[in-house]
Amino acid sequence: MRRLSILLLIILQSCIMNKDVIITISTPYGDMKAILYDETPLHKKNFIELSESGKFDSTIFHRVIKDFMIQGGDINLINEEEVIDYTIPAEVNNNLFHKKGEIAAARMGDNVNPERESSGSQFYIVQGKVYTEDELTLDMNLLNSGIRRLLQEDEYLEVRQKFIDAQNDPEETQKLTLSLRAVCEEKYGMNIKKNISKDILEAYTSVGGVPHLDGAYTVFGRIVEGLDIIDKIAALQTGARDKPIEDVPMTFTVEKINKKAITKKYGYTYPE
Repeated sequence: MRRLSILLLIILQSCIMNKDVIITISTPYGDMKAILYDETPLHKKNFIELSESGKFDSTIFHRVIKDFMIQGGDINLINEEEVIDYTIPAEVNNNLFHKKGEIAAARMGDNVNPERESSGSQFYIVQGKVYTEDELTLDMNLLNSGIRRLLQEDEYLEVRQKFIDAQNDPEETQKLTLSLRAVCEEKYGMNIKKNISKDILEAYTSVGGVPHLDGAYTVFGRIVEGLDIIDKIAALQTGARDKPIEDVPMTFTVEKINKKAITKKYGYTYPE
């Protein structure tokens, strides 16, 4: 009997370990399905608890910036009695980056929050934009500083005039800038090339995202269904402080599902 009980316990624990949650974020524009990462356990636990308890329900997307992100989850905006004043320790992971559809934690700025701790409830979902390979693999700030030095030299007066003529043409300015890369590298000993992983390069040049946020905020989940809903909300007319003119409320549903079923249905592969 004891052996049977132990066996049943092992089977039960195995079933629990093989399950995960899918969170449905319902909006007036449709539903988004989200998976939360095991690599960020503190953020995952907090998000699930807020979703299951109903505290997230009726929160709104209060900050929306097209080609950047949609931000919501501020419980303090809708419930004066339920004050969320805690923070979550940063769980920044270099393997989790800001491609379109990623869910990340909002936070206060570095000047008052040097540890980069996350808000207890506010989160944002990345929309971003698609980048070219050059934009991702070249240090454009360094290249531009080299070009500024270059254009001060008399032998580049003709090039300087080309930049003046193209000042209202971003595409032509970009072409001119990139054409001078080799000159700046050789003349000033610059190394303008940036190392970037193949996965990150592929993501940002296909679905897009917001690469300049990488490493500074905790990415803790992903929208695995309903990416088009992000675009619909990001396109809304906004007013002061990027708040949509009409409120976009949310409700949250948590469903426990077998991990293999999640992989099969949503294409998410769990890390080994």
